[in-house]
Amino acid sequence: MGGRLVHWELPAKDADRAQTFYEDLFGWSFQSWDGPMDYRMTRASGDPGGAIFPSQSGDVGPIVYFDTDDVDATVARIRELGGQADDKAPIPGVGWFARAHDPEGNSISVFQADESAQMPNG
Repeated sequence: MGGRLVHWELPAKDADRAQTFYEDLFGWSFQSWDGPMDYRMTRASGDPGGAIFPSQSGDVGPIVYFDTDDVDATVARIRELGGQADDKAPIPGVGWFARAHDPEGNSISVFQADESAQMPNG
């Protein structure tokens, strides 16, 4: 069925400033993700973990990730229910995700674990 909160993100205009803020406020520690972008992961106070990343296209506010057994079917269902969803994208070696908005405009993402996920060739 899916729908369990599995991850969260905080887009930041200044990722260094945001990281320092949460380190000083809550004592969180961060590790850089070994990937193609600046992505700073934290376990915060346990599960689910999250990350801070440089804001893209003016993203603001937390983005939560909900798990799904079938990201393609979930994207289709979001669209059927009046939401908006991007097509899925890979997180190499981790799984698939799709950014979406519910009918009220709230940003969410859906995630399907799949260690075989790879970047498309081309």
